[in-house]
Amino acid sequence: QVQLVESGGGLVQAGGSLRLSCAASGGAFSWYGMGWFRHAPGKEREFVAAISSNGGNTYYADSVKGRFTISRDNAKKTGYLQMDSLKAEDTAVYYCAADHRYFVLSSEYDYWGQGTQVTVSS
Repeated sequence: QVQLVESGGGLVQAGGSLRLSCAASGGAFSWYGMGWFRHAPGKEREFVAAISSNGGNTYYADSVKGRFTISRDNAKKTGYLQMDSLKAEDTAVYYCAADHRYFVLSSEYDYWGQGTQVTVSS
């Protein structure tokens, strides 16, 4: 069983940056593919980015490509989402997720964090 805890959310002005962290415990983090999702009020949950278990592969939603960077430090059992050039439409609760498979591009992940709020003021 893997537990995930996100941190790093907050309020930022448009054009600013935030870095989200996802701390994992209870499992072999380096074996798990990882992803970030977001859920804004009135919208469906949206895929943001994914990274393979060894960090060698990444994939981004078109809406964040070029602005967000997903990464991980397996020694620290932590994943990251660096968010730059933030826009008001990036406002959402952000969730990290982990899965026993190498690299998952769907929303079918085994484990989910509790989420962290990101609010971008325009």
